[in-house]
Amino acid sequence: MSDNKFDLSDKEEQMLETMWREGRPLTRSEIINLTENRRWKESSIHVFLNRLLDKESIRVCDIVKTSTNYGRTYEPTFTAEEYDIARLKQSFETINPETSVISDFVSFIAKSNKVDKKSLKELEDIIKEHKDKL
Repeated sequence: MSDNKFDLSDKEEQMLETMWREGRPLTRSEIINLTENRRWKESSIHVFLNRLLDKESIRVCDIVKTSTNYGRTYEPTFTAEEYDIARLKQSFETINPETSVISDFVSFIAKSNKVDKKSLKELEDIIKEHKDKL
């Protein structure tokens, strides 16, 4: 996968979030209508779709009959989870290991109410494995 495909503007990310949420290929007009709290202009969405296609963040799935003509349907080339992981990796590449950022981050994860015992155990095992290699 190209790293560039994960380098998204806020508007490109919003378009992908709409596609992930819907879980099916969408036409341009569906993206406009389904994106929450946004008023997309036809010209703007065309630019964003072309950028996402150029980055290989989305692909054309099909050409379908719409009410008046034919239109393309688009879908993401990666999942929301893959995107989140890529963003975390990009963030960690710039961290200075001499700071407490990593321990602060691990502490945040451990205290988060979004983490279950199984995930904490996996994190603990990963840390232990890495520590043993040092």
